[in-house]
Amino acid sequence: MNHKRFYRLYRDDGLSLRLKKPRRNVSAANRERQPASLAANEMWSVDFGSDALVDGRRLRALTVVDAFTREALAIDLDQGIKGEQVVEAMARISSIRGAPKTIRVDNGPEFISKALDRWAYENGVTLDFSRPGKPTDNAFVESFNGRLRDECLNAHWFLSIADARAKIEAWRRDHNERRPHTSLGWMTPVEYAAAAAIKAAE
Repeated sequence: MNHKRFYRLYRDDGLSLRLKKPRRNVSAANRERQPASLAANEMWSVDFGSDALVDGRRLRALTVVDAFTREALAIDLDQGIKGEQVVEAMARISSIRGAPKTIRVDNGPEFISKALDRWAYENGVTLDFSRPGKPTDNAFVESFNGRLRDECLNAHWFLSIADARAKIEAWRRDHNERRPHTSLGWMTPVEYAAAAAIKAAE
């Protein structure tokens, strides 16, 4: 049977093609733009940055930012980061702060992995994927990564992974504890988070 006859019989019987479901299922948010974060730990923005050691070996940095307080919750560094390592980072931060309601990510393979989808489902977390061609959907972490590159990655030579981790962690602490932000009323992220916690308790 050729394809034309097959198609005719298929159409005559009123059959239709089964629509493919996306890999993201139970934990994915609708593609419509999600509302802004209104409280600390409500939404995390997550993305990757990249750099290299002096010997040319590539580095990847997983950056996690609280969308409300602008705190850099973590910058995990390795030569390669898989979906399972993303889950380990989310679990580690959640053990300290509690899990967020939403994690905003792009459509990279580490973020659409079954490992992250399962962790999100088990912890009641919604994965909010950026719309194709809309990097501004994850603007907080995009801005943060730009600042990380300008002020840290481009300003240092990294002799080893341990050296890179130490320098990047020092920059992260400085960002959180000593760097006032205009969007936070000229408070540092740590100060803003503390003020928000006091206000929420009142």
